[in-house]
Amino acid sequence: MDVLTIADAKKKFGTVVALDGATLSLRAGELLALLGPNGAGKTTLIRAIAARLQLDAGEILLFGRRLTGRRTAPELGIVPQEIAVYPLLTARENLDVFGRLLGLSGADLKSQVKWALAATALEDRADESVKAFSGGMRRRLNIACGVLHRPRVVLLDEPTVGVDPQSRERIYDMLGELARGGVSLLLTTHHLDEAEARCSRTVIIDHGRVIASGTLAELVDRTVGRHRVVMLRLDAPSATVPRGVTPAADDPRLLRARVDDVARDLPVLLGAVAAQGRVVEDVEVRSPSLQSVFIHLTGRELRE
Repeated sequence: MDVLTIADAKKKFGTVVALDGATLSLRAGELLALLGPNGAGKTTLIRAIAARLQLDAGEILLFGRRLTGRRTAPELGIVPQEIAVYPLLTARENLDVFGRLLGLSGADLKSQVKWALAATALEDRADESVKAFSGGMRRRLNIACGVLHRPRVVLLDEPTVGVDPQSRERIYDMLGELARGGVSLLLTTHHLDEAEARCSRTVIIDHGRVIASGTLAELVDRTVGRHRVVMLRLDAPSATVPRGVTPAADDPRLLRARVDDVARDLPVLLGAVAAQGRVVEDVEVRSPSLQSVFIHLTGRELRE
C-alpha cells in the first residue's frame, strides 16, 4: 500500500527549475532513500510534502488525501537537516516543548518523552543543557523532537550528516524501530553506503526528475549489470597480463578484471596468473554497489 504519492511535481524559482515532473511513492512501513546530486530537487520535494512551499503543478497524496493546505499534515513528522533544538534548554525540556507544540500533554507527553530519551540513549544526559552536547547527541535529539507525536510518515533530510559512527548506528536503530512499528520513512542522504545497507528501496532524482527507483538488485539490473570486479594483488609485476585484465596505473602489481560468473571465471584468471610465475597475495571481489549505479545515472561531474 502506498501511503504517500507524489505525481508530476513541478516547481520553479524564477528561471531555475527545481522540480520537473518528479513522481514517486512511499509504501507502508518502508524506509525509502531519496538520493540525488546537489541541486537535484530533494530538499524542494521534502519542503513541498511538508507544506513549506506550494507546487506549481502536480499533486501530493497522503493516505489517498490530496495535500493542498499550507500547514503540515498531522500524520507527518519532519526532521530537518539543520539542528532545530534550543541549546539553552535541557534535552528533557526540549522534548517537552516540542511535544506540547505537537499537541501532546499529560501522561501521553510524559510517556513519549521517556521513550524518546531511551531511544536516543540520552537518559543519563536528560537534564543537562543541550549546548554541552556533542554533534551526534544534538542530531539524535533533533530526530526525537520530530517524531515525538508518533507520526505515521516521517520525512528526514540528511539525518546522519556530521555524526560519529556510534550516533549513526543509534539513529538507524531508532528509525528501524519506527519502521517495524508501521511508520513509513523517507530520507535524503549523501551516504550511499547507508542507503544501500539500511533502506529497502531507493529513488534517484536528478534535474528535478526521478530517473530511477527500486531495490538495489533492480537498479543494478537496469544499469551496470550484475558482473563482479576482481582485484588481484601480485608479489611482483607480471611481464604480460591475461586477456581482459588491466594493471592499475599507479601500481603494476594490482590487476583488475571484470567477470560475469565468479565460480567459472575466477579459477581461470588465477590459473593464468600462476602460469606467468606470479604469486597472488590478495584477492578482492567487488559486487555492484549503489554508488556505481548512482554514478552511472548521474555522472561524475561535481555539483556545487
